[in-house]
Amino acid sequence: MLSSTRTILLSICYLIAFNAKSMAHDFGLTTDTSTVVFHSETGDLFGTMTLPDKKGKLPLVIFISGSGPTDRDGNNPLIQGKNNCFLQLSDALAKKGIASFRFDKRGVGQSKKAGLKESDLRFEDYVKDVESWIGMFHKDERISKIIIAGHSEGSLIGMLAALNKADKFISISGPGYAIDETLKRQLKNQLTDSLKNQAFMDIDSLKAGYTVKKFPLQLFSLFRPSVQPYLISWMRYDPCVEIGKLNIPVMIVQGDNDIQVLKEDADRLFSCKSDAKFLIIKKMNHVLKEVPKTNQSEHIKTYGDPSLKVSRRLIREMIHFIKN
Repeated sequence: MLSSTRTILLSICYLIAFNAKSMAHDFGLTTDTSTVVFHSETGDLFGTMTLPDKKGKLPLVIFISGSGPTDRDGNNPLIQGKNNCFLQLSDALAKKGIASFRFDKRGVGQSKKAGLKESDLRFEDYVKDVESWIGMFHKDERISKIIIAGHSEGSLIGMLAALNKADKFISISGPGYAIDETLKRQLKNQLTDSLKNQAFMDIDSLKAGYTVKKFPLQLFSLFRPSVQPYLISWMRYDPCVEIGKLNIPVMIVQGDNDIQVLKEDADRLFSCKSDAKFLIIKKMNHVLKEVPKTNQSEHIKTYGDPSLKVSRRLIREMIHFIKN
């Protein structure tokens, strides 16, 4: 985690921590995978660049993972097993001659030591990190254009970071409503009326910029004091408004088997960016795998199954969007 006001980067450099090569059998391309690091005031942030060994400049996709401790590969330590969705996407794009970069957020994965106290984190800090990565890759002579691909919470982060800085933007399973509205929708059918009324009033207080001193203990994980400043900063942004500000090509992607972000979220994003490419993928879930519709407990198990492959349609549509 990081501070909300000061400039994060003191210096930027490439540190090649490893250099693993693998064959992309579709075209016989060699894929060069390396670790990229930049130094911040709070510690080093780490990411992985996957670069096809192909002549000429290449488009680069920067992946932004979703909320919580989700790492650069799309895995969450709170869920047993790994889904490797971003790792699989990176490999698939490399086979088609597209470079990619994915990174661990502050406090997550290899970037864990760069994190600060939860109470110091603000939503804008994640945006600043992505802007820093974009600025670094703009100076890379191997890169022809930069495409931001934000997943879940990373969609809104990507919208803000892409404005006037990236060439294209892809929202993957991105919420279409501000987080205060999203929280209310999620809590609506899970709480008793009295508890719901109290929670909604507390959410409204945070939306207005005021921390909440008293809240239902049953909802401590949501309203704990240390996370309230982050929620207040997050609630300032409406994804529908922010996506409408982008004057670059945009693609909105949503799976119809997503139990976390719904089709109505994608519909709302599209209503504010009607010239975007709009795609609903049948059977695709939140971690981008095509799975049968199941009950929630069985569905969550698919989040930790690396044998399931990322939707082939998602891969095809992303490649077409990036190259055209």
